Amino acid sequence: MRKKGFKKIAAFLCMLLFGICLTGTALGVSAEGEKKEINIVFTHDLHSHLDGFLAQIDGQEQEVGGFSRIKTFVDAVRAEEVPSLVLDGGDFSMGTLYQAVYETQAAELRMLGFLGTDVTTMGNHEFDYRTKGLDHMLRSAMDSQDPLPALALCNVDWEASLAQGIPEVESLKEAFEEYGISPYIMVDKGDLKIAVVGVFGKDALECAPTCELIFKDPAEAVKETVEEIRKQESPDLIVCVSHSGTWEEEKKSEDEILAKAVPELDLIISGHTHSVLEEPIVHGNTVIVSTGEYGMRVGKIRMSQTKEGRWAVEDYQLEQMTEEVEENPEALSKIESLGTTIDADYLAGFGYTKEQVLAYNPWKNPTLQEISDVLGENAYTNLLADAYRDTLNRLPDMEQDPVDVAVVPSGVIRDVFAENSDITVSDVFNAFSLGIGPDGVPGYPLVSIYLTGEELRTAAEVDASISPMMTTAQLFMSGLNYTLNPNRLILNKVTEISLCDMDGSVTELEDDKLYRVVADLYSGQMLGAVTDQSYGILSITPKDEYGNPVEDLEDHIVYENGREIKAWEAIARYVERMGEENGEISEYYSQTHNRKVIEDDSSIGALVKSPNKIAFALVGIVLAVILILVLLVVVIVKLVKRRKRRK
Repeated sequence: MRKKGFKKIAAFLCMLLFGICLTGTALGVSAEGEKKEINIVFTHDLHSHLDGFLAQIDGQEQEVGGFSRIKTFVDAVRAEEVPSLVLDGGDFSMGTLYQAVYETQAAELRMLGFLGTDVTTMGNHEFDYRTKGLDHMLRSAMDSQDPLPALALCNVDWEASLAQGIPEVESLKEAFEEYGISPYIMVDKGDLKIAVVGVFGKDALECAPTCELIFKDPAEAVKETVEEIRKQESPDLIVCVSHSGTWEEEKKSEDEILAKAVPELDLIISGHTHSVLEEPIVHGNTVIVSTGEYGMRVGKIRMSQTKEGRWAVEDYQLEQMTEEVEENPEALSKIESLGTTIDADYLAGFGYTKEQVLAYNPWKNPTLQEISDVLGENAYTNLLADAYRDTLNRLPDMEQDPVDVAVVPSGVIRDVFAENSDITVSDVFNAFSLGIGPDGVPGYPLVSIYLTGEELRTAAEVDASISPMMTTAQLFMSGLNYTLNPNRLILNKVTEISLCDMDGSVTELEDDKLYRVVADLYSGQMLGAVTDQSYGILSITPKDEYGNPVEDLEDHIVYENGREIKAWEAIARYVERMGEENGEISEYYSQTHNRKVIEDDSSIGALVKSPNKIAFALVGIVLAVILILVLLVVVIVKLVKRRKRRK
């Protein structure tokens, strides 16, 4: 009896101990009695900024960013007692001269591996060098034998993508498989099992015109992936590295939509929109974080598991990578080795070297944020647009038919020239670094097309009416001066418009005349898409010199001696000419010159002044709607009266 009693007591105590362990786990406590915590370091939209760069911090120019500083910060977090996870939200490439060796060196992905990044995902700019370029980059990264981050991406529709019959897509799928890219990655940190899902957003896809993959709906794909994770893995924490972004308008904010659609997600690292979230966005139990672009800041969030099994934010920081953060010497050495072939493999073809000084800049320029958000003219974008016109008009082929107008949208500008600093070839490339041409050489080429005067008026109206809502669409022009009133009816905000040559002479814009217009290839494609995107309300059709519609903009690339002229190259030549003549950027670019005048006038006279065709059409539609409503009211009143008479 005593033995049986002892066995019962022992069994009871074992069960009690087991129950205590289970309860501790449910309360966010490990078997050893410690609270479950995790530090998550996160980056996104690094855009090839391996080196530090000059930026304004609290009104002062100083060097910020760089993977050598990020490495120091990551190592410091790893040294803490709490387990750490390092994640990246995509767009790790395209933005500095390191992208010139994207295919051959895979510098960006290899440096993420050097940082110890656990998982990253694809951004739209990873597709800038087209399917073949991404394929080559992945293979170069694998061939390097360097440590590499895992890649997660859950919403590629491979069946539909392969059905297109594009050989490059088939090769890319093989590269994905060889690299091990999968919908989610499981990571063990201490006693934590963490699932990391990767997703590519809708707006990101719209921003990737050269992407040949077909994608599933992001929220639906993540939901399916999370269901599979919960069935197969029993994770403690589910994180999504998303290249979708957040927007001020919540109903359009893709990662907020994702958080609501998939409430099982504990954390979303939100890339793409370069948002700086000083405080996390929280929907239910899902936390959304974002730290801005270029590695100027690195995010760190500490989370702890609650008694319900979800996760709470214990601490949240966006650490600025200023000069106060010591640079890691091993990272500096690694970066230098990855950039050694840039001069020989890329810049030699343009007659430049990476650190070559072109001119001195004594003038203060706006920030990138100001260029996008402030409607109006600024001296920096005047310089960029003038560079296109001046460089191309010096070509022998252009003497008889010079460029009338050059267009530079805010969305393609990636950097500004620092005040009181030398401008190097690297600085110019960084300012306009996007894309690749049909020649397979990095950098969007310039294209030359023709638009009518009426279409140039439409372009000005797009700028005046659309760019306040879509800041990346603000247009800066050389050769076209206009005045706009933001208080007027949409698409009828431009009140005055004229042509202006490089000497400042102003002439009247003729609606039916063809004018030669130059832009980079990507911007030219966006201009040509205005008609479709506005459902025909606005009409801009790129044409050749005879007025025939252009079927393929790539047929209108500007060449010199059989080589594409790149947008950044045109700017470099212009800056170099000013440097040769004066040693510095001309004083002309220290101020604005009434190219885009904002006339903030809400008086009746100003609101009805010089209405255009669109205004008449909109007023006509409004009047028609009012007339229909009046007729409906009259009919309803008559019917009511008849019923009353019958009674």
